[in-house]
Amino acid sequence: MDTSRPRPSGGLPATAGTGAELDETLATRRTVRDLTGPPLTDGEMSALLWSAQGITPAGNRTAPSAGATYPIELYVLTADGVFHYRPHHNDLDPVSSVDVRRTLYDEAVGQESVRDAPAVFVVTAVFARTAAKYGDRAVRYVHIETGHVAQNLLLQVTALGLGTVPVGSFDDDAVSEILGLPADHEPLYLLPVGRIAP
Repeated sequence: MDTSRPRPSGGLPATAGTGAELDETLATRRTVRDLTGPPLTDGEMSALLWSAQGITPAGNRTAPSAGATYPIELYVLTADGVFHYRPHHNDLDPVSSVDVRRTLYDEAVGQESVRDAPAVFVVTAVFARTAAKYGDRAVRYVHIETGHVAQNLLLQVTALGLGTVPVGSFDDDAVSEILGLPADHEPLYLLPVGRIAP
């Protein structure tokens, strides 16, 4: 098993899948709030990001998107800083070298998993991409797509033997400021991921 520390500013290894049976993964998926380090490996990081928003061999995304408008943008927070996932390059683009997880914990009503997990995945959306095609209906479609993305990630977490808890309670404006998000990237979901504490 690859135990090396992730290289967040470079390309990620191609994901080969976990081989886990879907029924077993669905049956064993559960919310885990007590998370711990060490950092995720390159392979784990790649598998999680690809599952949530990656490009399939056929050129599609792993999660369905209304009208192929792809409003979702993923960010990852680690001890090394804040990173933006670029699906077409399968890499992480550095946004900041500051570890903001403790600050984010304060804005997520003190949920310890946000502070303690070695990685926090942040699902954001650019609503205008979908609104250009679907108008006011875009709000519904983007929220549905967020659920698709999150569920893919949750199942991959389970298949990898890791733990996570979906977090929706946080101060939107504060999270945007902490992450240094572009003005049109709205945070919708936090997904802390780590080892399951014994």
